[in-house]
Amino acid sequence: MSTDSSILALIDTEFGSVGRPEHFAHHTHCCECAEHDDLLRSRDRDTLRVEDVNNPGWDPLCFCSPEGFAYFFPSLARFALAKSRSGWYGDQLVFHLYSGFDENQFYRYCAPSQRRAVSALLAHLIETHSEDIEAGLGTDEFLRCHELWK
Repeated sequence: MSTDSSILALIDTEFGSVGRPEHFAHHTHCCECAEHDDLLRSRDRDTLRVEDVNNPGWDPLCFCSPEGFAYFFPSLARFALAKSRSGWYGDQLVFHLYSGFDENQFYRYCAPSQRRAVSALLAHLIETHSEDIEAGLGTDEFLRCHELWK
């Protein structure tokens, strides 16, 4: 069985060198995109808070480029492995990883080694957060998402 720290080390190895994009969303599209871009531009991997991204109705990552999502992925993995006052982040992360299945832009962006790291994170979440998974999206959604990424 993997540990949280070994999974996070793998994620850091695979995504830690992803550069910070100048913009995270199509900021000239509309006011909402501009607001989400402003929020993400005001944060980095160390200052992004789970409260910034854990609201399904107002999640700036829904508008984020694959490069921006990859940049923040080490932070998002940490959120999924932790408990927070704003709720468990794993469900929201799986939503992003599974949306569009193999047409998912982040999936298409990732190199094979990065996909394996995402798969390892998902497998670890399935092993260690079964109660959170059952209370949220359910095991089937996590297993389908894991199947895509492995």
